[in-house]
Amino acid sequence: MVLDNLGSSLRGTLSKLQGKSRLDEDDVQEVVKEIQRSLLQADVDVDLVMDLSESIETRALEEEPPGGTSARDHVLKIVYEELVDLIGESTELPLEPQTILLAGLQGSGKTTSAAKMAWWFSKKGLRPAVIQTDTFRPGAYDQAEQMADRAEVEFYGDPESDDPVEIAREGLDATADADVHIVDTAGRHALEDDLIDEIEEIESAVDPDRSLLVLDAAIGQGAKEQARQFDDSVGIDGVVITKLDGTAKGGGALTAVNETDSSIAFLGTGETVQDIERFEPDGFISRLLGMGDLKQLSERVERAMAETGEEDDDWDPQDIMEGSFTLKDMQKQMEAMNNMGPLDQVMDMIPGMGGGLMDQLPDDAMDVTQERMRTFDVAMDSMTDEELENPRVIGQERVERISRGAGVPEESIRELLEQHRMMERTIKQFQGMGDGDMQRMMKKLQQGDGGGGGMGGMGGMGPFG
Repeated sequence: MVLDNLGSSLRGTLSKLQGKSRLDEDDVQEVVKEIQRSLLQADVDVDLVMDLSESIETRALEEEPPGGTSARDHVLKIVYEELVDLIGESTELPLEPQTILLAGLQGSGKTTSAAKMAWWFSKKGLRPAVIQTDTFRPGAYDQAEQMADRAEVEFYGDPESDDPVEIAREGLDATADADVHIVDTAGRHALEDDLIDEIEEIESAVDPDRSLLVLDAAIGQGAKEQARQFDDSVGIDGVVITKLDGTAKGGGALTAVNETDSSIAFLGTGETVQDIERFEPDGFISRLLGMGDLKQLSERVERAMAETGEEDDDWDPQDIMEGSFTLKDMQKQMEAMNNMGPLDQVMDMIPGMGGGLMDQLPDDAMDVTQERMRTFDVAMDSMTDEELENPRVIGQERVERISRGAGVPEESIRELLEQHRMMERTIKQFQGMGDGDMQRMMKKLQQGDGGGGGMGGMGGMGPFG
């Protein structure tokens, strides 16, 4: 997850307060020092770190915890509120016709981000177009065209032209029917004068409604000067942080947001066009501190189930709650989970499942889980329709046949069948629930305490129990 080391360090610091009902000055100073160290290691600007830690220390010493609130939860609430305040609100992006200009250095991920943003707007019911004006980088046109094709959005560029300003003008005319125009500009290896001059000319030609600065999460302290120069030239309304799926520290991007007095618009979390999410400060910090993000999780689930259903007109996820739960249903559920993105990202969004619990798992734990899901999927592909619809007919002879056909161990087939039985039992519990029961369960989920209890009896709901 984004700023993963920072989140792990903060959670470790707060765990030292477990069991304490009150805080003394030494406790607060120890926590503040750990927070300072964590933020500095994450490349957050020193001045920002000092301001933030001073606010946390003052509030922790002066504010009285509400009755029944532990010292840890009181400090957790303060840290959460101060971090949300530091990051600020999400960049305003109304779902209406607009032109967006992307700026940034070469290698920051502008071209990929342009296609991702276009895909995101298309999923919101708007018609986007990507306009590629980079005539400097070899292969920029081809990459942009391919990414736009994957995103299934309109694209304009002119590989024969060496005039980016003219391409921008012609692109707006050629894609006049689009609702949202995303103009991708050229980057350089450094903030050279010709880059600044060029982007200022493009900005003047397209008159964007907002300009977004695209920053690699690994930018570090260099983000401050870069953000200032771009802001002086074209004005920065928001920041897109890319490549958050790696080991980047990410603090430099937070510094850039503060330096430009702007906000964060999007987070890029992977390589495909779907690997983008709208930045929500409360959910972002909540995940960072191991508290989950049910809003982002809900959006991913809704999108994944819709995409899975589109691929098979005969399958409706609502049928699961009304009839029997078959292996075909399980296979479709697994497909939907894959459509939600990497499991470690999904787990971070579940209260009680991300954060501290994820810190305790081996680094390859989620890779093992993904591999297990792939094994189950291959096994089900070797089953007959009768077996998929009624798994109870699968005895030892059929296990042996499926194992040979799929090229997977017999033990994996038995694990699959046991997993199906667990999920079937859990779904039967849901089938007996009234609306009131369901609401109480969701409320319990939303109150997950980061200690593993937030999921209650949901452990059998996924193929990784």
